[in-house]
Amino acid sequence: MTPLRLSYRTLSPNAYQGLLATKKALDESSLGKDLIELVYLRTSQINGCAFCLEMHGASLRARGVADAKLDSLAAWRLSAHFSEQERAALAWTEALVDVATTHAPDADYAPLRAHFSEAEIADLCFAIALMSALNRMAIGARQ
Repeated sequence: MTPLRLSYRTLSPNAYQGLLATKKALDESSLGKDLIELVYLRTSQINGCAFCLEMHGASLRARGVADAKLDSLAAWRLSAHFSEQERAALAWTEALVDVATTHAPDADYAPLRAHFSEAEIADLCFAIALMSALNRMAIGARQ
């Protein structure tokens, strides 16, 4: 484990509080805590943030999500453990996390409309963006 490079939480407290305010708003979203945590976990898998992987995996396990489901998250397309709603959210997660490559295609966006309201889609986008930001901060700071 490498030492902490910088304490972004204390060095930029106002910016950090803004991220926490976004997280708090998402905690109240009609998407539900399990789906948001699943999106956070998949985002963290893609970005390679060990700190966030441990935190969100533990959170989902504490909420009663089965180990088999969490263990198969990286291969969700091939797993029977995910609902169609979760699959739509996970496809969109992958599209937005790697937006420079995917350009957020219509093929990944369209399935969202069958499972989520426009407000929920907006919340989903904020959840993906928030976790991507926190992953980058944690990885860059060596948290």
